Amino acid sequence: MAENREITKEYSNADLRVYWKPNTCIHAKKCWKGLLQVFNPQNRPWVNMEGATTKRIMKQIDECPSGALSYKMKNEAVEDTQQETEVKCMENGPLMVMGDVHITNSDGSTEKRTKVTAFCRCGASTNKPFCDGKHNDVNFVG
Repeated sequence: MAENREITKEYSNADLRVYWKPNTCIHAKKCWKGLLQVFNPQNRPWVNMEGATTKRIMKQIDECPSGALSYKMKNEAVEDTQQETEVKCMENGPLMVMGDVHITNSDGSTEKRTKVTAFCRCGASTNKPFCDGKHNDVNFVG
């Protein structure tokens, strides 16, 4: 079975590495509405790591509903710990799975997602099985 390759963009400052997975992003706008000085979709690159303190950037990334944004302190060792998986059904939105998941797609390809994965519940996503925020456009209720 073929492995799907996830695109990951990396941004950093003196203390922190920030990772963005555009194919995972559901464009909930929490990042730029909460911290426009760092996350500005009008700018290229759209992440300005000098726009706020490391602590403030981390706080905003922790609010990312899809897990498309993540971070690691530069002085932090990589941990390989198994976390318990949690599933949340968001009101009028996606099914959020927190933890590591292995996904087998309908075409037989496989991929691994970590931290948070948003799965479509409305059926309108153009990136199935993942949520792309279309539930807002179709006024999904559930």
